[in-house]
Amino acid sequence: MSKDALSILKTLIACPSVTPDATGVLNALQDILEPAGFTCTRLPFSDKATPDVDNLYARIGTGAPHLCFAGHVDVVPVGDEASWKYPPFSATVADGFIHGRGACDMKGSVAAFTAAVLDIGKELTGSVSLLITGDEEGPAINGTVKMLQWMQENDELPDECLVGEPSCSEKLGDTIKIGRRGSITFTVTVKGIQGHVAYPHLSLNPVHILARLIDRLASTPLDAGTDRFDPSTLSVSTFDVGNPAANVIPEKASAVFNIRFNTEHTADSLKALIQENCDEICRQLGGEFEISSVTGGECFVANRGPLLSVVQQAIGNETGLEAELSTSGGTSDARFVKNYCPVIEFGPTNKTIHQVNECLNIAELEATSRIYREVITRYMQMGLE
Repeated sequence: MSKDALSILKTLIACPSVTPDATGVLNALQDILEPAGFTCTRLPFSDKATPDVDNLYARIGTGAPHLCFAGHVDVVPVGDEASWKYPPFSATVADGFIHGRGACDMKGSVAAFTAAVLDIGKELTGSVSLLITGDEEGPAINGTVKMLQWMQENDELPDECLVGEPSCSEKLGDTIKIGRRGSITFTVTVKGIQGHVAYPHLSLNPVHILARLIDRLASTPLDAGTDRFDPSTLSVSTFDVGNPAANVIPEKASAVFNIRFNTEHTADSLKALIQENCDEICRQLGGEFEISSVTGGECFVANRGPLLSVVQQAIGNETGLEAELSTSGGTSDARFVKNYCPVIEFGPTNKTIHQVNECLNIAELEATSRIYREVITRYMQMGLE
């Protein structure tokens, strides 16, 4: 007998899976899928510089079309557990909501699309696969990236993919993500000359130099936006000196800032822009700059296949809404999937993701599962046309 989305979600939330420790919840999911006829493959990957990660690839059916649902079951830390109304892994149902870490982001979607495909089961005319990672909330090195490589090597790539990230902002069905901004994080350190604050002419204050750079970057718009994307943004997250003495000019000062960028830029063009600004400030004020960066993902608008219209129609039938096609928000694993097949993102509302007292409306969970079920049915029918 098929399990409903709520019972599956209770099981998933009850497995603590703070990234990257998702093995327990993957075991639970595999125990649900295999009796229903899924072929399950565990894909653990390791990397010297990052934690080991366990992942799950599950597929039912062998024919075309092949539709993949992608998601993650690792979650962010709970924060102050005493601030939660209900224990974060209790999966408490109250007042029409299910409460717990990961309810929205994104065990809810995983439960919804699992229930949807279990409901259809062996009646499939094509095939449905689930790409489930334990690494989305972490470095994203040993999860979806390597799973996709494995899928390509083993002839398991789907025709299209739906990532179940919580995409909606106010109501279920109001938003489908068709792309994402790029993300790059810079760490900039300025080296000056340490000295006594009473004799600044004998020193070179790196705080002043770094402050000039940050002011210059933060006060200069990166672009005016595009037809698909809002203007790129720069946000400073840390400004650190590490100097406990009020009468000492420090030797070094560091800042970390992130840029979320649209198609007017690439990671390489932004690296060049930051280097150019550092060089200019250095010419004006002196000092030595050290720059490092980590690229979270390039900006993209995904290739479109027939899946988008199928999802739009299913959303309209369930909610009566015409979904906005959006590129807002942070990064997701869609940035990796788009290199292999057309991809879109659709899932529940995202109001409580990463928050204390994360929760998901049960009616919304069930409606999401019905939408996914209709998506599967309609997508499979295309293979018969």
